[in-house]
Amino acid sequence: MYDNYSFEEATKLQIELATRLKFESVNGVSTIAGADISFNKDSSTMYAAIDILSFPDLILQAYALETFETTFPYKAGFLGFKEVPALLKVWDLIIEKPDVVVLDGNGILHPRRMGVASHFGILANQSTIGCAKSLLYGKNHLPENSKYSTEEIKNNQEFLGYALRTKVNCAPVYISAGHLITQQQSIDIMKKCIGNYRIPEPTRIAHEIVNQFRLGKLEKGFHKVQLPLTLF
Repeated sequence: MYDNYSFEEATKLQIELATRLKFESVNGVSTIAGADISFNKDSSTMYAAIDILSFPDLILQAYALETFETTFPYKAGFLGFKEVPALLKVWDLIIEKPDVVVLDGNGILHPRRMGVASHFGILANQSTIGCAKSLLYGKNHLPENSKYSTEEIKNNQEFLGYALRTKVNCAPVYISAGHLITQQQSIDIMKKCIGNYRIPEPTRIAHEIVNQFRLGKLEKGFHKVQLPLTLF
């Protein structure tokens, strides 16, 4: 999908896509998804997973798995070009779409407002939230060392997202609206997704599932969960 793009062409596309961003509240959130990618070093095969959880009780309902081949290189700020094609392929397996998708990466907390969550959200026409493990862009003060504490992240006074403390004595995660959701609703939802780990449950579970898929322990396709799983 993007294998023949240069970084200059990719930058131009990000700027164009950013003009299509919309931020509006999502009504009646009852399902939330997490999306993640895994791959072996020096391999062109991307393993993609999307889980679907009930909200706000965060019980795993279903998950979908698929692979995609790409040679687009990894470079900070261009994650969407490597990961979004694989995520769109697995997204197509899901008939009943979740209300919100959380992606392991940024939304508008990005130099061109086009992190992987925004990129996916626009192409899928889906409400998305970025939940990144490290700070790509912007400046912030660390939140207080207490669970659920937040600090706004800004760049030249532009509000781009939040640093969110999910555990005491643990580095924060970085939350930003992707598309078709507001910043305030994004942080409100993500606070309700915090479990016993640093990474909130939607993307934490997706990470566990996609790694098992990459290791051959799970099969591609759409899978409904009949009983509560402790596996993840």
